[in-house]
Order: sequence, then C-alpha cells, then structure tokens
Amino acid sequence: MCSICLQNPCSSRCPNSSDPMPNKWCVHCGDGINVGDKYFGSDAGPVCKECMEGKSYEEILDIFGESMKTA
Repeated sequence: MCSICLQNPCSSRCPNSSDPMPNKWCVHCGDGINVGDKYFGSDAGPVCKECMEGKSYEEILDIFGESMKTA
C-alpha cells in the first residue's frame, strides 16, 4: 500500500503513480497518445496534435504522403 495515497495500486493523482500507458502511438514522431489527448486519425494511423501544430499545409500533406497537384 502506498504511504501517500493509501491505495494499491496508486491513485492516478498520486506522485508515486506510474505514467499512464498510451493507447495510441503517433505514426509521425512515435510519441504516445494518451486518453484525452487530441490527434488526427489519418489512413496511415494517428498523428499527434504536436506534429500538426505550426506546420504549413505542404508539411501536413507531406506527413500524409500527399502533395499539391498542378492543373
């Protein structure tokens, strides 16, 4: 039993608790995506919010293996 939260296993709010196990993995950077995190569900798999932020539309298209077409 934990000496801080008095639970076994520790409460998720306890400083002794382990980090939650991600339920998805970003296909671009490989970082975990936890419950409550925002992500984009692409055909290739989930892409985390951090990989999408600050990117130009061309960089985002590149992440998904796409490109602009010329008419």
